[in-house]
Amino acid sequence: MEKQSQNEISIFDRMQELLDQEESFALVTVVKGPPVGKKMIVFPEQKPEIDFEGSLGNSDLDRVVSRDARGELAAGRSGVRNYGESGEAREEIVQVFVESFIQPPQLLVVGAVDFTAALVKIGKVLGYRVTVCDAREVFATNQRFPLADEVVVEWPDKLIQRHGGELGPRDAVCILTHDAKFDVPAIISSLETDVGYIGVMGSRKTHEDRLKRLHEVGLVEEDLIRLRSPIGLDIGSRTPEETAISIVAEIIALRTGRSSKALSDTEGPIHD
Repeated sequence: MEKQSQNEISIFDRMQELLDQEESFALVTVVKGPPVGKKMIVFPEQKPEIDFEGSLGNSDLDRVVSRDARGELAAGRSGVRNYGESGEAREEIVQVFVESFIQPPQLLVVGAVDFTAALVKIGKVLGYRVTVCDAREVFATNQRFPLADEVVVEWPDKLIQRHGGELGPRDAVCILTHDAKFDVPAIISSLETDVGYIGVMGSRKTHEDRLKRLHEVGLVEEDLIRLRSPIGLDIGSRTPEETAISIVAEIIALRTGRSSKALSDTEGPIHD
């Protein structure tokens, strides 16, 4: 009992150290099951050299729980998960509480268009803090996008310039306006940030015209390598909801570095 108490003290000391350093992490605590009270600290995917500190008492359980906790951490979520004694799915022998110490990732949706509401909804389900931005006051309203955390009436490039320093690898900018006077300045401003995903809606013809405009303002192919256009994965989407799924699927695939192929066409572990 004393040994467990010392372990808890070291975990909490480590937590305080990480909080003081403004580091992101998840605290996992077993709340039901044989190792009740055991704790571990799980680090984000950006720290591949170390997955976690501490142990829940079973190496297989540690591996599965740390993987799932990193997913919750990436989304900025906290919650309860259930496992078997060795991390088996669909069992409820061991219950853990995952507490994420991180700000949720940001999703900036440029353009108050028909596809925006669906993307806002999917983004919220995935744990994003979602902002909708459009310079047209009649379209950018809270009534049209009640699920958005913020609806901003402003030229998108100005908003991105003002908050660009807050955008990082976990964040995404989706430009849905289909209008060069909005698209091009928003793309240029986005490329000046460290945002992890920049996607732009439009047909292939629109994309070619957009590239021409970007080249005219001095950008070269090396500058545009981060641009995902046309936006989304090719899953045959037609409706706004299907399109939103194709977009977030591309965001996830880019963030995780996965191929986005069908699992039935690949080999090896399903989860990292």
